[in-house]
Amino acid sequence: MEKNLFINASEVVDMLDVSKPYAYKLIQQFNKELAEKGYQIIPGRVSRKYFKERMYGLNE
Repeated sequence: MEKNLFINASEVVDMLDVSKPYAYKLIQQFNKELAEKGYQIIPGRVSRKYFKERMYGLNE
């Protein structure tokens, strides 16, 4: 099991080589999707598992 269940904007910046504002935008979008499915969310962080599922190529 992964050490941290959630990924933050700084990790997204490092993983995807994007700006910090764009990383926050991605996290916000993914959290919105999870909230619509009835999951509890943490602002500024998103489930590492869900992030990897939604980002093409990270699950390989």
